[in-house]
Amino acid sequence: MRRLIVAATAALTVLGGAASAQESIKIGYIDPLSGGGASVGEGGLKTFQYLADELNAKGGILGHKVEIVPLDNKTNPQESLVQAQKAVDAGVHYITQGNGSSVGAALEDFVTKHNSRNPGKEVLYFNYAAVDPSMTNEKCSYWHFRWDANSDIKMEALTNYMKGQQSIKKVYLINMDYSFGQSVRTAARKMLGEKRPDIQLVGDELHPMLKVTDFSPYIAKIKASGADTVVTGNWGQDFALLLKAAADAGLKVNWYTYYAGGAGGPTAIKQTGLENQVFQISEGVPNSGNKAAMDFEKDFRAKTGISVWYPRAVNEMRMFKAAAEKANSIDPVKVAAALEGVKFDVFDGGEGFMRKDDHQFFQPIYISSFGSLADKAKEPFDEENTGWGWHIVSKIDTAQTMLPTTCNMKRP
Repeated sequence: MRRLIVAATAALTVLGGAASAQESIKIGYIDPLSGGGASVGEGGLKTFQYLADELNAKGGILGHKVEIVPLDNKTNPQESLVQAQKAVDAGVHYITQGNGSSVGAALEDFVTKHNSRNPGKEVLYFNYAAVDPSMTNEKCSYWHFRWDANSDIKMEALTNYMKGQQSIKKVYLINMDYSFGQSVRTAARKMLGEKRPDIQLVGDELHPMLKVTDFSPYIAKIKASGADTVVTGNWGQDFALLLKAAADAGLKVNWYTYYAGGAGGPTAIKQTGLENQVFQISEGVPNSGNKAAMDFEKDFRAKTGISVWYPRAVNEMRMFKAAAEKANSIDPVKVAAALEGVKFDVFDGGEGFMRKDDHQFFQPIYISSFGSLADKAKEPFDEENTGWGWHIVSKIDTAQTMLPTTCNMKRP
């Protein structure tokens, strides 16, 4: 009888282990799937679902299938907390988000408090696009990892390029009125003032986030100011509608942007006729010349119908797998420890690393302009069927993207 009990117990243990190995790793995708931010949120969801399929086709992560759980937050911090709690209640230990730094800050605070109150049930927050600098500075958290360059890092690179463009004389700032937009305007004023004190700042505007349907009054102000250059962190419909109003008003200036490549942006640029007058700072460019990245881009477009807006999401998911394998565990605490300080070959080539001090990822970043594609053999990818695509005008190596941090991280 004892032998039978031991044998039965051993069998149950094996079966339990087999069942456990088949349990999926659920990643809660908390981003807008309705409302003004839905177009970018849906693009992000397609991206993460594609990346999960890529991992699963190669055996998943340590034999576990990766499952993306969509959670609509309507770009609202309070709704995001509701969705985060739903995810936790459903056994999700990893959440990812990107659209809206106000949402990002709320989620960062949520996971920090949850983990302190629930040891053994920790949750990690993988941030692929919320770029408020405070999230890896004074508000940093051990449980938060960011794969996008923060807005100060991007503005440092953007203004380093702009300082050499002597045609820039008068600059107008227009941004969304929340933490990210406010950080863009603050950094732009400071850095342009230091690097090009001769530039005249002729306007500085904040507008409600994802609520403006007609930007013509704002464009009228820009036109009246005599600006030759606009700097904006606008994204989603707030960029596309801003450019549409510029086209309607016949405003022909240079635009330095963070997210011109998002949904609707390329179409608006083409309609405005601003060939090679719209610049974007990003961690990847479809026509990068990197064969592996361009092969990925081709397959991704064929299967999703959109371009790779988020190379950083590719880095995030691939690094998640690498960290889990390094730790030989999918436990969030062990994965977090394995991610700290890790070096990784990034999507468009070159080495990036996750800084241990603040969990900010550093990687090569690019400035590109949008215009017609003269050499389709070298630059095969246009955007939104416009016939225009992104051209690299400047590359900033990883070492030149680094800024200091004020993070004083509390470790478990």
